[in-house]
Amino acid sequence: MLISSLRTTIFCGCRSAGKGFQYSTRSPLRKWLLKRGQGTVTVEGGTASTPASATVPNAATNRIVGRWLLGCSGLVVGAIVLGGVTRLTESGLSMVDWHLVREMKPPQSQAEWEAEFSKYQQFPEFKILNHNMTLPEFKFIFYMEWGHRMWGRLVGLAYILPTLYFWKKGYFTRSMKGKMLGLCGFVFFQGLLGWYMVKSGLEEKPESHDIPRVSQYRLSAHLGSALLLYCASLWTGLTLLLPAHKMVETKKVMYLRRFAKGTGGLVFLTALSGAFVAGLDAGLVYNSFPKMADKWIPDDLLAFSPTLKNFFENPTTVQFDHRILGITSLTAITGLYLFSRRMMLPRRAKIAISLLAAMAYTQVALGIGTLLLYVPTPLAATHQSGSVALLSLAIWVLAELRRMPK
Repeated sequence: MLISSLRTTIFCGCRSAGKGFQYSTRSPLRKWLLKRGQGTVTVEGGTASTPASATVPNAATNRIVGRWLLGCSGLVVGAIVLGGVTRLTESGLSMVDWHLVREMKPPQSQAEWEAEFSKYQQFPEFKILNHNMTLPEFKFIFYMEWGHRMWGRLVGLAYILPTLYFWKKGYFTRSMKGKMLGLCGFVFFQGLLGWYMVKSGLEEKPESHDIPRVSQYRLSAHLGSALLLYCASLWTGLTLLLPAHKMVETKKVMYLRRFAKGTGGLVFLTALSGAFVAGLDAGLVYNSFPKMADKWIPDDLLAFSPTLKNFFENPTTVQFDHRILGITSLTAITGLYLFSRRMMLPRRAKIAISLLAAMAYTQVALGIGTLLLYVPTPLAATHQSGSVALLSLAIWVLAELRRMPK
């Protein structure tokens, strides 16, 4: 009987102890231990899976891609400047055919140079303009055009090869992939457009008494596409590198942003009109400022018929339009600067707008100097480069004033 009672007591005690242990799992101490255990597992799991969780693209890869695009933008600027110098030295028609790979090696021997010079002699520029040119003089203009074409190929490689690498590494978002396809396609299109432009200067034009030159329409298209490529690359690079400012969306900020967009478009249009000035050598007529031959409006402003033809083919009208656009751009940039001074803006945005205003006045001064001095090559090249600098600052201003992403 005693043994039976003892057995019952032990059994009940063990059962109560089991229940007590189960209840103890819900005690504050047990909960703290469980949480700590879960936290430890999570941390350890996170540590173990860190390589897998470091997804791309991220802030670090965006910085890499942004800097690469800024570098590509710089190469495009070099191509624009070199192209301007090539045109100013009248070197653009020295290479009379186009081969993607074969022309990468310039003539080496005397026989090769003479063969290349012989091909050039068959085209209008030599027959009409350069019939007294010597072989050493031909070598100079040939190397100018050859350098411009090789720089273009360098630009293409700088875009395409890193794009393939970054794409494979997963550095691009879906939207970024579309942008990069567009940029690379635009580089290819730019090369074809360049040769299409050169061909217009190699054609025989018996009905024309003008000196051989490329079509101002094709020149403007070639420059315009280069500027679009540059703007798109610069904008994309800046937006990846510069965080958007947290600005309160007031009416003044909205008006300033719209004002900046309109001003940027005006700067682009002014730079594009400069291509028509260059294509028609319009800087060599009416070399006075602010009047044109002692008149505010020259007599031959609308000499061509139909009237619309004057805006694209009349050197007087083309120069007049470029003057008006330049002064309008300067006025708009000055207004943008004065309007921004009355607002509380981030420091970077203020610096960008101030530099834009300073560059606008510098660019107008360069343009007036180029005109008054009958277009000297160094000053004209500086003026053309200044247009790209002005456009760059306008893009920077727009990047600083852009909206915060939602």
